[in-house]
Amino acid sequence: QVGWYNAVLQPAFQLPYPDDTLAFVVLSTPSMFDKALKPFVNKERLKIIRDPVDQCVSHHLSRVKEEFPDQKVDVMFDYEVLPSRKPKFLAQTAAHVAGAAYYYQRKDVKLDPWGNKKIYGVCIHPKYGGWFAIRGLLLFPDIQVPFLEQPAPVDCVSTEEKRIELLEQFNFHWQDGCYRDIIEVKERYSEEQKAYFATPPAERFRLLGLTQEAQ
Repeated sequence: QVGWYNAVLQPAFQLPYPDDTLAFVVLSTPSMFDKALKPFVNKERLKIIRDPVDQCVSHHLSRVKEEFPDQKVDVMFDYEVLPSRKPKFLAQTAAHVAGAAYYYQRKDVKLDPWGNKKIYGVCIHPKYGGWFAIRGLLLFPDIQVPFLEQPAPVDCVSTEEKRIELLEQFNFHWQDGCYRDIIEVKERYSEEQKAYFATPPAERFRLLGLTQEAQ
């Protein structure tokens, strides 16, 4: 329910829907790279591709919309911002309140060792650890679900020590990706996918076999 999300945020970040409106948080799993992104790029090879991942996600969520011709479906993407430069929605908060992944934040650590440092939170999935991404929201404005029970996200980094380690790794060593393996994971990114996301965006086209013209 949209109300679960709005209940934990200040009015400036709340979504303009009734509390019992149905919404889905869309995650991408490690297999998205091979099952969705590469086929999408091959199919769209002769068209203009500016950001392969964003355009791939947009393509697939548009197809979801087409499956509901009689319903109004609003789509929000994780990369979209409002004119004020605020994000359209806070992806990690949405994942947490939907029960999809646990959003570990500074307030989840009792003995805070960071003093005046700015510490960002991070979502961890019980199956994929940090090897996943939150891609968007699907909202159904005409569907109300007052009976829906809110599922709690799985608290898979449950000790104080591990939470400190997670936030330390994410905030100060995020480039090496170690935070993603804070728990035992069932699946992680392939070496090819790791290389793709570790490459500066302007150079990623080459890794997908795209020419300058396709860019």
